[in-house]
Amino acid sequence: MSVVVPVGVIVAVAIVCIVVAVLSSAQRADEVALAQERHLLSTALQNFGRGVLRETDSVASSQAAFDHVRQTFNPAWVEERAGSWLGNYFHHDLVLIFDKTDQPIYSRLGRFSVDGPPIDLRPPAIIEILDTMRGRNERKSNALSLSDQPATDAGARAHVAELRLVMGRPAAVAAVAIGDDRLAAAYDTEAPILMSVKFLNAEVLNSIGAQLGLSHLRIVARGTVPAGDYLYQIGAPDGSLIVELAWTPKQPGAEIVRNVVPFIAVALAGFALLGAFVLRYMRRTAVAIAAGENRLRHLALHDPLCGLPNRIFFSERLEAVIEEVAATGMPAALFYIDLDHFKDVNDTLGHPVGDELIRNVTLRLSHTLRGGDMVARLGGDEFAVISSIGGDSALLMALGQRIISAICAPYSVGGQNIVIGASIGIAIIDRNCAGGPDIMRYADMALYRAKNEGRNRACIYDNAMDADLSKRKLLEGDLREAIKHGQLRLLYQPIVDKSGDVMLGVEALCRWTHPTRGEISPAEFIPLAENSGLIVELGAWVLRKAMLDGLAWPSLTVAVNVSPLQFRRADFADLVERTLAETGFDPARLELEITESVLIGNFDTAETSMLRLKALGVRLALDDFGTGYSSLLYLRRFPFDKLKIDRSFVLSIEKAADAAAIVHAVVSLGRGLGMKVTAEGVETADQHLFLRAAGVHSMQGYRFGRAMAPDKIAARLEAPEAFKVSGDQPTSLAG
Repeated sequence: MSVVVPVGVIVAVAIVCIVVAVLSSAQRADEVALAQERHLLSTALQNFGRGVLRETDSVASSQAAFDHVRQTFNPAWVEERAGSWLGNYFHHDLVLIFDKTDQPIYSRLGRFSVDGPPIDLRPPAIIEILDTMRGRNERKSNALSLSDQPATDAGARAHVAELRLVMGRPAAVAAVAIGDDRLAAAYDTEAPILMSVKFLNAEVLNSIGAQLGLSHLRIVARGTVPAGDYLYQIGAPDGSLIVELAWTPKQPGAEIVRNVVPFIAVALAGFALLGAFVLRYMRRTAVAIAAGENRLRHLALHDPLCGLPNRIFFSERLEAVIEEVAATGMPAALFYIDLDHFKDVNDTLGHPVGDELIRNVTLRLSHTLRGGDMVARLGGDEFAVISSIGGDSALLMALGQRIISAICAPYSVGGQNIVIGASIGIAIIDRNCAGGPDIMRYADMALYRAKNEGRNRACIYDNAMDADLSKRKLLEGDLREAIKHGQLRLLYQPIVDKSGDVMLGVEALCRWTHPTRGEISPAEFIPLAENSGLIVELGAWVLRKAMLDGLAWPSLTVAVNVSPLQFRRADFADLVERTLAETGFDPARLELEITESVLIGNFDTAETSMLRLKALGVRLALDDFGTGYSSLLYLRRFPFDKLKIDRSFVLSIEKAADAAAIVHAVVSLGRGLGMKVTAEGVETADQHLFLRAAGVHSMQGYRFGRAMAPDKIAARLEAPEAFKVSGDQPTSLAG
C-alpha cells in the first residue's frame, strides 16, 4: 500500500490534469475556430458591399455613362447598360438614377424595369445617402461605411458605399456620381447619381456560407437563435443594429475530446484496479506518453496543409545528408522548387482553391519522385526535394524537367481549370559543401537564374552565379536610376499594309544605353524589371512617352506592349484613361499588345479590365499568338481586335510546311472572327509574298524598317516614296 497509494494519488492527479487540459484545449480550439469564422464573415460582408460599389462604378465611371446620362439622357442606353446590366447580370435589387436636383429619372426593381415615369422611391436611407453625396451633411452614424473615400472641403463625394437598413431590410447600398472628368468630384455637385441596392437576403448568405464553410448561415430575429448556434450582430457606429446573423459554428474541440476519451477510460480503469494492474497500467501509460510525443513531434515537423515535412524537418534531413555525403563520397542533390503564378490563383480564386492546389501539387511531386527522395514544403508556394540521384548534370536536368512537366499539367480545382508553372534551382551536395545554409543559398541563386531565363525551367548552380547575382543587383539599381532620371528612350518599328508601301502604325520598343556598359538588350533588362517590380513604373513611362510621340503622327496607330504584371494591377485601366486624358491622345489610335500569359488563371479580372479599356475606345491585340496554349476560348471570350503571328512561324514558312499551314490557319481564324492579323518578323521578299497571298492584313519586320527614332518616323511619313520596298534588301529600309 505504501507504493500503491502514492502511485494512485499521482495517477489521480495526472488524470485530473489530463481532463482539465483536454477540456481547456477543446474550449480554446472552439474559441479560435469561432473567432476565425467571425473574421471571415466580416471580411466577406465588406467584400460584398465593396463588390456592389465596384459593379455600380463600372457603369457610372465610363465615358458612355457621361454621354448618355449627364449630357443627353438616353432611356434605352440606361435600361440596357445600367439597369439591365446591374439588375440581370449582377442581381442588384434596386437601381435608381437621380438628376442634379435629386429627382428620380430612372428606376428598376430587380430584373424588371419600371414602365412609364420612374418610381419616386426615396425612403429615409436613400435620402441620407443623397445628402451625403451632395455634401449637405456628413455620413450618418446609423450605417456602416464600406468606402475609404475621405471627406473634402466642399463635402461632395464621388462615391459612397454603406451597409445599412433600407426599407427595414439589411442591404449594401452604393452611390456613384456620373461626374465631369474636367472637374474634381468633390466640387461637382450637379452630377447625376447612380444608386444601386443589393439586399442581404438568403441567396446572398447561402453563397457566402458556401464559400466560407459556415453551416446554416441566415438572418434571425432577436432572441430566436437555437442552442448551439452563434449570434453575430452587425451594428452601426451609433450602436443601432443593422442585422443579426446566426450560423452553426464548427467545434473542433469536440473532436479533441472524442480522441482522448479512450485514453481517459483506460486511465480510470487502471485507477480502479490499482492493486492488480498498477504495473500494467504504468507500462500502458508510458506507451501512451511515447505515442503522444511522437505525434507531437510529427505535428511539429510536418506541414498541416499537405502533410509534407516542413522547413524544420527539411533542415535536419539536409544536415544529415551532408554528413552522409562527407562520409561516403556519394553526391546528392537539392531541388528548390517555386510555383509560378500561384499568387494569382490565391488573389483571383481565393485561398481555399489555392490550398487545394497545393495538395494537388504535393500528390504530383510524390508520384514523380523515387521512394528514397524527400519532398518538403518550405512555406507558401516553395517546395524542396533532397534526392540521392547523384551529381550527373544530365540526370539532374532530366529529373527537373519531369518535375516541371508534372506540375505544369492543368489542374481541375473547384470547377476551375488552372494552369501554373514551376521554376527549379538545383544545387549538388558533395564533399566540398560547407553546410545547409550554403546549399540553400546555392539552390536559391540557381532558382533566381531559372526565373530570369523565362521560368518553367531548371538551372544547376555554378560558381559564376555568385558574380552573376551581384551583377544583376547592380544592374537593377542602375535601371531604377535610369527610369527615375529619364535615361531610357523609345524607338518605333513601322507596321505596314500588305503591299509594304503604306505605313499603318508603329510599335513602341524601349531601349537603354548604359553609361558604362553601352546598349543593353531588352531581353536582359525587361525580365529584370518584371522580377524587381520596376516593370509597373517602366510601363507607365513607356505608355505616356508613346502617346506624346504619337501626337505627331495623326494617321498612325501606336502599339504598346503591356507586361502581365502591369496588366493584372487593378488600377491599370485607370492609368490608361488618365494618361489618355493628360496627353490628349486619341484612344482609337492606341493599341495595347498583351500575351496569353496575362489570361491564364485570371479570366474574370482580365475580362473586366479589357471591357473597361474597350469602353475607352482602346484597341487590344493578342501578341505572340501560337507560341503558348493559344486557346480558342481566349478569342471567343475576350474582345481582341487583332492577332499577331509570332515571328518564329514567319521565319519558318520557307523551311517547314507545318509553319506555313499554321500561318494559313491563323489568318483564316482571325478573319472568321472579324479580327485583323499582323505578321511579325518579316525579313525576306519570299516571306512578304507568301504572307500577302495568305491574306495577312499588315506586317512588320526588317524588310519594312528597323526600329527607329521618332524623327525618322516623321521623315518617312513626309517622303514615303523613299522607303518603298524594292528587291530583297530589308536592311536598306532601316534608315
